[in-house]
Amino acid sequence: MNKLYPDAAAALDGLLTDGMLIASGGFGLCGIPERLLDAIRDSGVKNLTFASNNAGIDNEGIGKLLRTRQVGKMISSYVGENKEFERQYLAGELEVEFCPQGTLAERMRAGGAGIPGFYTKTGVGTSVADGKEVKNFGGEDYLLEHGIFADLAIVKAWKADGSGNLVFRKTARNFNMPAATCGKVCVVEVEEVVANGDLDPDCIHLPGVYVQRMIVGAPYDKQIEFVTTRPREAA
Repeated sequence: MNKLYPDAAAALDGLLTDGMLIASGGFGLCGIPERLLDAIRDSGVKNLTFASNNAGIDNEGIGKLLRTRQVGKMISSYVGENKEFERQYLAGELEVEFCPQGTLAERMRAGGAGIPGFYTKTGVGTSVADGKEVKNFGGEDYLLEHGIFADLAIVKAWKADGSGNLVFRKTARNFNMPAATCGKVCVVEVEEVVANGDLDPDCIHLPGVYVQRMIVGAPYDKQIEFVTTRPREAA
C-alpha cells in the first residue's frame, strides 16, 4: 500500500467535510502540521472543531483558519498569544472547551486506545468540572472525562519510512503522538522519508499501522512565537 502522496491537498482529498472534528498535533508552533493546515484552509471547509493544545498565533498554525472563519469550536488547553482567537471568543463567535493540558493528552490517548472515558482528579472543584459527572473513589472526588474520537488526525513527524512508521524530533513529539492515534484517518507530514528498514525498530515512536496517508512537507522555516535577544557583551 502506497501511503505517500504528492502534496497536502492530494493527501486530504475526500477526507474533509463541514463540521468535522480534527485532532491536530503541535505545541505552540513546535511540531505543527502546517502544510496540512494550509491545505485545510485552502479547501474552504468550515464549521470545524479542532482538538489541539492551542490555536497557534495570529496567522500561523490554526490561527490561519481562525482568520478565515473556518473554525467553529476549539478544544484546547492554552489560548494566549492569539488576538483573533480572543476577539472571536469574547464576541461569542467561537465556542471554546477549555481542557487541562494533561487531561487533553489523555483524552486523545484514550480515544486512540478505544477507551470512551476515564476518571481524573484534575479540575475537581473548578469550572472545569461544570456539567461533568463526579464520582468518589476512596474518599476522593474524580471527574469523568471522555475520550476524543476524531474524524481526522493531522500531525507532523521528523522521519518516516514507506510503511508510515514515524520518528518525532525531541519536543516536537508533544501532542502529535496522542493526536495521531485518535483519528479515524491519520494524515502525516514529515521532513524526510527513508527506505523501509532504515529506521531502527527500537527508535520508532509511532507504528505505521496508525498512519494512512503522508506527505513530505520540507523545507520548513521552523518559526517560533517570540525571539528575545540581548546585546553582545564587549570582549
